[in-house]
Amino acid sequence: MNKELKYAVFGAGSWATAIVKMLCENLDEIGWYMRSVYTKEHLLKEQHNPSYLSSVEFNIDKLKISNDINEIAAHADVLIFVIPSAFIYSELQKLTTDISDKVIVSAVKGIIPESGLLVGEHFHDVYKTPFENIAVIAGPCHAEEVALERLSYLTISCADQDKAQKIADTLSSSYIKTKISDDVIGTEYAVMLKNIYAIAAGIAHGLGYGDNFQSVLMSNAIREMKRFIKKVHKMKRNINNSAYLGDLLVTGYSVFSRNRMFGNMIGKGYTVKSAQMEMNMVAEGYYATNSAYLLNQENDKKTNMPIIDAVYAILYQNKDPKKVFMKLTDKLD
Repeated sequence: MNKELKYAVFGAGSWATAIVKMLCENLDEIGWYMRSVYTKEHLLKEQHNPSYLSSVEFNIDKLKISNDINEIAAHADVLIFVIPSAFIYSELQKLTTDISDKVIVSAVKGIIPESGLLVGEHFHDVYKTPFENIAVIAGPCHAEEVALERLSYLTISCADQDKAQKIADTLSSSYIKTKISDDVIGTEYAVMLKNIYAIAAGIAHGLGYGDNFQSVLMSNAIREMKRFIKKVHKMKRNINNSAYLGDLLVTGYSVFSRNRMFGNMIGKGYTVKSAQMEMNMVAEGYYATNSAYLLNQENDKKTNMPIIDAVYAILYQNKDPKKVFMKLTDKLD
């Protein structure tokens, strides 16, 4: 990775827009794939995303924007995917360009539902990307705070630490601090799981539980996350690091958290469908809940996951949130 690498972002939501903003701080050109022709034309004319982080103005001369996924994939060396997990499979179906020699960076916060695989695993199996060319971006970092240039932190995980450092340096700026890790699978599962726990936090808030309970819920959530990740990928890691605990806390507590917002609506009595229709953004935790629950069911020795089980019961088994959480309170300590 000694040559000057070309970067591209795939997706046009708030997190994708935030990542493009970060890259613009250090690069003269960024490829940007977006499905919407309207978004592309609006961006080129008005210099901002019409739907997400519209306060962020871009220097259009730095952006190579296209509605053709193959054009952008062929153009860049480092491909950062920020398409919601529920839609990434269908978008990747359009991909015919050979990307086996590219560096793939996942900023997708969930498992691909169609394959049941982590994004990195999917690229390895389907597109023959070597594991040392797969990286993951973890927080704690909300897109809205990036837009405001509030100090934020990222962890870049990759088996190849030189690649991780290069990507981290490219994303760093006066308001973005970065660190690197070699726990690719652990951090990718963590960014998926924290959205489920944020939904739980939102449901609790919607039901009227206070800060005392929320603190117990988050304390139990990090331990549940540790058990889950240790089961699927055992290695030495400190679950209290920012990529795990920090990202969990900001997603569980922040007013910018779409998963907490989604959970709050469920706790207040919205159906899943009505909550999804009212939100303008995808709550990744909804899909992650199903994936995490099914993964645990497939294990010979199931991990004790009362919070994920509770959220699954509410979202997928249509159980009463109030009754489910009354039972959950007896399982927490």
